[in-house]
Amino acid sequence: MSLINTEVKPFKAQALKAGKFIEVSEADLKGKWSVVFFYPADFTFVCPTELEDLADNYAEFQKLGVEIYSVSTDTHFAHKAWHDTSDAVKKINYTMVGDPTHLISRNFEVLIEADGIADRGTFVIDPAGKIQIIEINAGGIGRDASELLRKVKAAQYVAAHPNEVCPAKWKEGEKTLAPSLDLVGKI
Repeated sequence: MSLINTEVKPFKAQALKAGKFIEVSEADLKGKWSVVFFYPADFTFVCPTELEDLADNYAEFQKLGVEIYSVSTDTHFAHKAWHDTSDAVKKINYTMVGDPTHLISRNFEVLIEADGIADRGTFVIDPAGKIQIIEINAGGIGRDASELLRKVKAAQYVAAHPNEVCPAKWKEGEKTLAPSLDLVGKI
């Protein structure tokens, strides 16, 4: 079953934000756009490159009213140690969520049970707490924050303009489509 248009399931977890430990729940994802960004583990190889890319683009997400939550099955303590020792991870100002119980990873259906780690899953959540975008990558394939930004802008545009859709490669300010019988077979 697809998670698209489903509401985020309940969870509570400890997280690291701005050098402090905080509690995060599904309620924090409501009322604004959010990105929940799963990665396999702290102190690994591809993960810090992705998290640094998000950190470098975090201000752009913030301008769109989007909050970022990175999640791995590590503890919030491991996130703090990694944040304090890695130049790439030190740049992070968004929330780093610990999921040692695997509840959040199971809720989003990204847990690799045999390994106890999460797939590289990206979820864009609308202000109602519903999942609008899902992307899952194999462990060795890193993601691109600029492409995620483009997708978030498209999701926000469609939400604000329910009679329009964004075609492939759509970028902010470009032409959209208004689905109708007139377009069938003409594109």
